[in-house]
Amino acid sequence: MIPLKMIESGINPYREHVQGKANEPITVAALLDRAYQLHGVKTDCTLEAIYDRLEINAPRIAIIGGSSDHPAHVMDWDTVLRAAVRIWQKGGVPFYFAVPVVCDGTAQSTLGMSYSLQSRNAVTQMVVNQMEGQSYHGAFVIQGCDKTPMAIVSALAHLDRVRQARGEASVFATFAPAHVLKGGTIPKETQSEIREIAARAEQLGNLELAEDLRDGLEYILQCYSNEVFLALFERAVQANLLTPAAHKRLEKILAVNTCDAKGGICAFHGTGNSSRDVVAALGLVHPKVELLVEPPKQHEVNAAVDALFEIADNPRFSVSSLVAQNMANAVRVHAAVGGSTNLMMHMVAAMQYAGYNFSLYDVEAITRAAPIPDIYDYSLTQGRDVFALAQQCCAGQIRGMETVFYELTRNGVPLDLDAPTVTGQTWRQRLSDTTNLSADGVRENPIILSTPRRAISGTDVLRGNWFETAVVKVSGLPDDLLDKFDDKIGFVLYFETEEEANAALVNPALLDNFHDDLRRRMPAEEMARVLRHMHAYNAKHDAPEMSADALFEWMVRAHTLRIAVIIAGQGPEAFGMPEMAVPSFRINYHRVWRQLVSLITDGRYSGTNFGVSVGHVTPEAIQGGGILYLQTGDLLHLQFRRGRIDLLERGAFAARAAIQPYTGVLAAERAAVGNERKRMLEKRARKIAPANRMLYHTDAAHGVVPQAVADWAELEYQTAISVRG
Repeated sequence: MIPLKMIESGINPYREHVQGKANEPITVAALLDRAYQLHGVKTDCTLEAIYDRLEINAPRIAIIGGSSDHPAHVMDWDTVLRAAVRIWQKGGVPFYFAVPVVCDGTAQSTLGMSYSLQSRNAVTQMVVNQMEGQSYHGAFVIQGCDKTPMAIVSALAHLDRVRQARGEASVFATFAPAHVLKGGTIPKETQSEIREIAARAEQLGNLELAEDLRDGLEYILQCYSNEVFLALFERAVQANLLTPAAHKRLEKILAVNTCDAKGGICAFHGTGNSSRDVVAALGLVHPKVELLVEPPKQHEVNAAVDALFEIADNPRFSVSSLVAQNMANAVRVHAAVGGSTNLMMHMVAAMQYAGYNFSLYDVEAITRAAPIPDIYDYSLTQGRDVFALAQQCCAGQIRGMETVFYELTRNGVPLDLDAPTVTGQTWRQRLSDTTNLSADGVRENPIILSTPRRAISGTDVLRGNWFETAVVKVSGLPDDLLDKFDDKIGFVLYFETEEEANAALVNPALLDNFHDDLRRRMPAEEMARVLRHMHAYNAKHDAPEMSADALFEWMVRAHTLRIAVIIAGQGPEAFGMPEMAVPSFRINYHRVWRQLVSLITDGRYSGTNFGVSVGHVTPEAIQGGGILYLQTGDLLHLQFRRGRIDLLERGAFAARAAIQPYTGVLAAERAAVGNERKRMLEKRARKIAPANRMLYHTDAAHGVVPQAVADWAELEYQTAISVRG
């Protein structure tokens, strides 16, 4: 006989009302019957037994999965049924529901990407609705990819805070991340064909394309590397090295060889695996299910469910408590492992939903309280992807997030080791067993490091005289590239849409067109002075005496020209804040562009982006932010180590090389330009279904959450939770 656990809140709709006890037993019975059919585990489940458990307030636990049209959720049913069996065996009542999941890879470069961020808030609403409508006490979450994990964290933390305010039982939950999907392999004959194209390009003098194609072959095949090859093949078609038909044939071969049939979270360190990092660092993941290379076995699911029952109905281990007490840990871990820029918003949003007045400024305060080194040597070209990390964990060489905590602590990062976790233990208690805890347990190809690669990592907050905040992923900037762009002057090249930028960035005439545009915008004498001063400033030595045209071409060849590509009108209200992954790929997988170009946008970035990519600019263009008014030919002073990007007075720079920040009012001086662009943005915004427009939301610095959520988030983080430093 199972000793039944009861939720002691004193509130039980299933006891007070009969309809739930009439409707729901068949759903529980069907779930357990299916588990018997798949796994052969027989339970003592009867409709009468289910009724009795509902009557006495046994823990009603929702198993939350995702839609099977997302690769991360292909194998959900296996885990759902294992969890259902164990929940019943522990005396609870298992239920199951799934939420729709937008795959960012599928949505890239389509209008679907304008719905991607909004889906996070929609999923949060759906989870709250279902948990409230069916009166579930807690959750076993099958954690998928992209924004959905943090959406569900936000939902459960939000509901926990609401229920505790109503005097009800706290919400408890555990997360079981989907296993890691192994990267694909390019067939050998296709590799040979691509090398032949590269050889022909080299023979014709197109050395950049030749080397870019060869570099592409070094990468593990993932959906994002397909996008890289798409750009390379487009360049090959333009160079008459590939026919359009051959392009489509190669595209097909790569696509169908990308994903393993068992699905999972893609092996690159994008938003999916960055979410895995953050949710684990929040203490919400049992170590038995944290990093797997295949769906969890019954004993692994049992460990997570058993621990969940130990913390049920205990406010110290409720979801909002775990999120709040571990948020500083999660921010520091995210920085140390070079996580996706997206998480800068999602962590803020989770705290807002949990009821805390928390913003990007709090994230910045946490990261600046103490240095956070780079301890994550991740590579898609040298066999160090997240699948390899999962293999190391499954082999018992290291312990995943516990190893990250251990190494950061050894390197002086002030983590809160007394914060609770879903195991029922604090981090300090979990780390007291040092078996296989050190990163040094991996002798070949380590990813988590005991000795940091460098002293800086993470995502930095930027400010400027034409915007309030922006972010740049420092972990995606190797030191040599940071040196090339830090404290440099860059020409603005302005695009009003991502589509325009994507087309331009594979156009071999891009630099010629940009040069022509500059000629139209400034007299030849002024352009020559600006270029000469730019070169002298960027290269730290005098520029040769040449005409403006000759000097422009010379600076391109010498890699001393700096271009700040601006893609505006991509913010939450204007266009749903799509990712700018594709233009980032087209810059950073082009041997010339990545030496010359920084990318700045009020959109956001995938975790796969690297290079000089600045996003989340606030205020966004449609709200009248400075990014609305920039124009091709403006000069920006890029100061990444100082955390600034300033618009310069071009006349002062041209006349006497003075680094003089602009002090005027762009909105007044360029009102006509701004008004015309706003009209275009408002017209374009109508392409998005009105039900899904993110109106009345906070900006990127405040998590892009509904204003009603932000207004409700009144708890002060600084006083409620100590930011250790």
